[in-house]
Amino acid sequence: RLGILVVRHLKRLERVILGYLEVSDGPEEEARLGILETLQCTIEHAWPRMPCRLPVLLKALLRLIWDVHTDKGPTSEPVRAALLQRATQCLILLDHCSQGQVKVLLEGVYSSCEENRVRECIRKVQQST
Repeated sequence: RLGILVVRHLKRLERVILGYLEVSDGPEEEARLGILETLQCTIEHAWPRMPCRLPVLLKALLRLIWDVHTDKGPTSEPVRAALLQRATQCLILLDHCSQGQVKVLLEGVYSSCEENRVRECIRKVQQST
């Protein structure tokens, strides 16, 4: 709703986003799905300010992807797929606003990762245009 005015609140909003991404909120993962949507909208509206936040957001999104992949909890497969898809979309948006820095940073992760589902998310980012 704020549009570009969200940049006034980025520091505080970043802390909230990171907090929600770190903690699972049950089988439906409503809070995480909602916060990924919030992050996506924030990146779209405040894209000029995102490159300086890239290291923190990239780390949080990769950790989320790994956690979703390795979690053996009651979360259903469609919810896991939605989380991975939204996190991947956020990575793609971050890559676009940082002129390809995300792709460069993910090259080493892709080559050292043996988990197919995580590699699939990274591959989607690397193949995005």
